[in-house]
Amino acid sequence: MDEQSEEIGRLWTVSIAVPSSIVDNAQSAELKSYLVGQIARSLVIFKIDEIVIYDEYCIPGTPEQVVLDKRKQSMVQAVRILEYLECPQYLRRQLFPIQKYLQYAGLLNPLEAPNHLGSNDQCPYREGIVLNKPHKQGSFVNIGLKQDCQVDISLQPNVRVTVKLETNSKKLRGKIVSPSEPREKLGLYWGYTTRIANSLSEVFDGCPYDGGYDLKIGTSDKGENVDKTVKKIPFKSSMHSLIVFGGLRGIESAHESDESLSHIQDTSELFDYYLNTCPDQGSDTIRTEEAILITLSALRRRLFKPRI
Repeated sequence: MDEQSEEIGRLWTVSIAVPSSIVDNAQSAELKSYLVGQIARSLVIFKIDEIVIYDEYCIPGTPEQVVLDKRKQSMVQAVRILEYLECPQYLRRQLFPIQKYLQYAGLLNPLEAPNHLGSNDQCPYREGIVLNKPHKQGSFVNIGLKQDCQVDISLQPNVRVTVKLETNSKKLRGKIVSPSEPREKLGLYWGYTTRIANSLSEVFDGCPYDGGYDLKIGTSDKGENVDKTVKKIPFKSSMHSLIVFGGLRGIESAHESDESLSHIQDTSELFDYYLNTCPDQGSDTIRTEEAILITLSALRRRLFKPRI
């Protein structure tokens, strides 16, 4: 692999949250797809572990209802494209049937993420899909090689899994492991996960990590100058960082729409740090996809520094 793994695993994570409304602002279906593709590229470049797509208008709904709600089509499109691009190419045909949201996905730039392995790439882990080939001693998994991999667990077909390959076996064998194991054991970046939130408060409450996000950063032109604040932020003691971005109307609008947060007067109080990551900007507005690159670049040296 091109990426060198860290000597030890990485237990800490970095997440970002963006509103689905940014997709609405694109003027055509092609531009909507390209915008989401830009965000996906940013996630991989900066090794982001999780992206949350949230509804700044706080329209409720279960995941099943969200797919059918015409008001949430931008959210569904963003999630579908993000999931499609994160998936290794050799698995996409089985996992993603033809659908309108992916009409222009083939035109997007590839992520070239470390978990997108070619047949000649060497790595102890590979992503795969369980095949409908029953076996007395487990299942067979397509991991992008000429030979299918045998695992010792019987699983439902068409499920995506992470496989750790056995090195001392004549046949291609492996075992099913958590998708986070490559990161936790070897420090390998293994792509990002995508989740939806129906409000700003759900971004925080739906955290998948034990103990929640222990460092929450909001971005706004009303925030503190990042150049004066960044050294004060205790990145080293944080295990699960979250950076929240707003849409055209800012995070403040998402806060105002969320009734469960009405007891909090100032939006900055929702976060440990509320930052303006591009002070003295020349343009009147900074697009969210631009803000992601600007913010992660500004915080990179400290945010992604190994924890001790």
